[in-house]
Amino acid sequence: MKIRTYSELMSFRTFEERFDYLRLRKSIGVATFGFDRYINQDFYNSHTWRTLRNRIIVRDEACDLAIPNRSIFDAIRIHHMNPITLEDVEDGNPDILNPEFLICTSINTHNAIHFGSPNSLTQLPLERRRNDTCPWRIT
Repeated sequence: MKIRTYSELMSFRTFEERFDYLRLRKSIGVATFGFDRYINQDFYNSHTWRTLRNRIIVRDEACDLAIPNRSIFDAIRIHHMNPITLEDVEDGNPDILNPEFLICTSINTHNAIHFGSPNSLTQLPLERRRNDTCPWRIT
């Protein structure tokens, strides 16, 4: 599996390109932590993670996949671009705390990266133009 990085992700200009770069394309229902889920929950509730999480939100300006004008107004997920394992958490792998491997996502985007398709992503509203709803006027 190719290692994904924040630096490389930033080379993609559009949201769709960034999503495609991060999309995992794995089978739904594959357990990542299974009965050991409490271990990753301890990690995500740690002071170290919470502090880093705030730094990532500031760096990405609370925007989905760090795309300007795609502000996240509900819960923000910090996505590990390279899936972490039980061993990464237990062994204290420093990569799981490296900002180069983390990105802000909305819940919807995060779920689509892991389990869904581009069709389940939140679409931005179309840009409105003068008279665009008036069929007899020339725009």
